[in-house]
Amino acid sequence: MPSQVRRLVLPDLKSQCPFIGTTSPHYVDASAESRAWINGFDVFTDRKRAYFVQGCNELLVSHTYSYAGYEQFRTACDFVNLLFVLDELSDDMNSADAHAILNTYRCALLDPDWDDGSVVAKITKDFRKRLLRHAGPNATKRFYDYNVAYTHAVGKESELRERNIVLDVDSYIQLRRDNSAVQCCFGLVEYAQGTDLPDEVFNDPTFMQLHNSACDIVCWHNDIYSYDMEQAKGHDGNNIVTVLMKEKGFHLQDAADYIGEYSLKLMKEFLSARDNLPSFGAFIDSQIKRYIQGLECWIVGNLNWSFESQRYFGVKHLEVKETLVVNLRPKEIAYMDESDTSDSE
Repeated sequence: MPSQVRRLVLPDLKSQCPFIGTTSPHYVDASAESRAWINGFDVFTDRKRAYFVQGCNELLVSHTYSYAGYEQFRTACDFVNLLFVLDELSDDMNSADAHAILNTYRCALLDPDWDDGSVVAKITKDFRKRLLRHAGPNATKRFYDYNVAYTHAVGKESELRERNIVLDVDSYIQLRRDNSAVQCCFGLVEYAQGTDLPDEVFNDPTFMQLHNSACDIVCWHNDIYSYDMEQAKGHDGNNIVTVLMKEKGFHLQDAADYIGEYSLKLMKEFLSARDNLPSFGAFIDSQIKRYIQGLECWIVGNLNWSFESQRYFGVKHLEVKETLVVNLRPKEIAYMDESDTSDSE
C-alpha cells in the first residue's frame, strides 16, 4: 500500500493582519536591473539558479518597500538578493565554511578597503556603495550592527545543524531574530524612507517591544510557511515548528495551531506598543510614524509574497493560499549534478 500523505493545515495568518498591502510602481524596471546585477556574478549552479529565480526575491521587495523611490527600491532589491545568495550558499556548508563566507560578507560590508577577491566580497562592496549614497549615519550604524549580529547567528545556526541540536523556544526566538535577517531588512526602512531616527528612540522599551514583536511576527510566519520546504531538505532544525514539537511534545498540527495563536498574541502586542509610544517631539514622532508604517508593510507584504511566489509552496502556491492545506513533500535525496561546482569563492 502507498504510504499516507502527511499534511499540514496552516493557520489563517492573513485574517490576523489588519494592514493593507501595496506594491511598488518601480517593480518591473528596478527588479530587472537587480536580477541582471546579481546574475552577472554567476554565483549559482544551474539547479540553484532555477530555485533562486523561483523565489521571486524582488517581488518580496515590491511588497515590503512599496513606498521607496526608484534608487532606494533598487538598492533594497540588491540587498535581499544578496541575503538569499548568502542563505543558499551557507545552507549547504559545514560550519567552518559557513563562518568563512559570512566573515567575508561582514568584513566587506564594514570596511571599504577590505577585499579578499571573492565574488561575495565583490557583490557586498557593490551594494555598500549604493547604500551609502543616501543612508543617514544613525540608520547606517544600526544596519551594520544588525548585519554583524546576522552573520554570527547564521554561523551559530550552521554549528547547531552540524551537531543536530534543536534549541529551546526562548533561545530559538533570540537566535531567530538575528539569523532570519529580518532585523537587517528592518534596518533598510529608514534608508528607503529618507529618515534617520536618533538612538534614543531605539533605546525606548515600548518602541523595542513594537520592533521585536514585528520581527517575531515575520519570523514565525516564515517558519510555518517554509516548514515543508525545509523538512524536505533536512534543514528543519532551525524552525519554530520543530522547536515546539521537541519542547512541548506537540504533533505537527498542534505546533501549527500554536503558531497561529502565538502570532495573534504578537500582533496584539505590536498594536498595543504602537498605540502607547511616548512622544519624542513632533518632528521625530512623524518619522517614527513612517517607520512603523514600514514595519507594517513588512508584516503584510511578507504574507502576500509568501503565497504569490513559488518559494515555499511551489506550483501549488495559489491552491495553498485558498485551502491552507499543505501536503508534505518526501525527503529530498542529495545529489551532485555536473554543474554543482559553484564559483562562489
